[in-house]
Amino acid sequence: MIESYIYFYSILLNCVWCIRGPGVAVLVLSWIITLYTLWQMVEMHEIVPGKRFDRYHELGQHAFGEKLGLWVVVPQQLMVECGVCIVYMITGGNSIKKIHDTLCPNCKSIKTTYFIMIFASVHFVLSHLPSFNSIAGVSLAAAVMSLSYSTIAWTASVHKGVDPEVQYGPKASSTAGNVFNFFSALGNVAFAFAGHNVVLEIQATIPSTPEKPSKKPMWKGVFIAYVVVALCYFPVAMIGYWVFGNNVEDNILISLQKPRWLIALANFFVVIHVIGSYQVFAMPVFDMLESFLVTVMKFKPSMSLRFLTRTAFVAFTLFIGITFPFFGGLLSFFGGFAFAPTTYFLPCVMWLVMYKPKKFGLSWWANWLCIIVGVLLMVLSPIGALKNIILQAKDFKFYS
Repeated sequence: MIESYIYFYSILLNCVWCIRGPGVAVLVLSWIITLYTLWQMVEMHEIVPGKRFDRYHELGQHAFGEKLGLWVVVPQQLMVECGVCIVYMITGGNSIKKIHDTLCPNCKSIKTTYFIMIFASVHFVLSHLPSFNSIAGVSLAAAVMSLSYSTIAWTASVHKGVDPEVQYGPKASSTAGNVFNFFSALGNVAFAFAGHNVVLEIQATIPSTPEKPSKKPMWKGVFIAYVVVALCYFPVAMIGYWVFGNNVEDNILISLQKPRWLIALANFFVVIHVIGSYQVFAMPVFDMLESFLVTVMKFKPSMSLRFLTRTAFVAFTLFIGITFPFFGGLLSFFGGFAFAPTTYFLPCVMWLVMYKPKKFGLSWWANWLCIIVGVLLMVLSPIGALKNIILQAKDFKFYS
């Protein structure tokens, strides 16, 4: 269970301001808030005696009503899971390209599009595995790879040492530019904590009885995983900024060049990690799509329907990934617009509706604080992200 929850992708953080007070404060506050809302999700999984809410939207329907619950949760959850899969598609392709360029610096340059297609080919096979239990081995490998490449990232940065011409000042030349970059960075941080969207599906795989409810082993696994997350996030963010300053890439492994074999190995670990993570986030989408086609569109359940649905989804994320490979901008946009609601404040709203804590009590204040922070993230982050995407798009050549 611990392994399934290590979704951290620490090398993706926008570290331009992380080592400073505001950046560290945002990282720590996000870690605390998302750990708290994750605990809420684990607790609410069996809030009704004898019943388990195995899907995020089922919990939403219990809290807000059958119809409203679907409209509140499902669109947000789909955006999160589709967004993650698109970003992972881009990440996997970029990492394969980095491996190629690192091991063969004098070889003919190959388009990033082709590397993303290579990465997608793996998912055209793995996506036909039937359930979370079927991808347990892939998920375990992804967790081990995450720990490995995160450690390589910050240790290699320390070994490299600080750039002689490093600059720690603001990256933009204007106040407005710095504000937009700050908003964008908030979205990157929000993207880092994405496990809420599949926590109930994962908890559903744990046996539960009145004497031994699933929330106990689940919470233990979640807490340990979050400690590991912190041990990986913070060193990468802070050391990456210390070494490269405001010139650090969105993916710090792209900034590192030597030793070649180690950087290639770290990027290989990244590829394995995002293969596993893609499947974890795609599985609930497959479930929702297939349920919709069978129950609403009245398609007959069959292997052909399953094959076409899953293949179409992988093809869709591939198409978006190779068409709009704006890694940092997409990361921030999805982090703010989609992740903030499902991660930062929807669990708190559900908690207030179902548990009705005492007004102005500690629980009441804690939940409203999370809601306010989440709403600000949802509003501000996409603004900075869209600005960065527009700037990147000016000089972008499609399918390059």
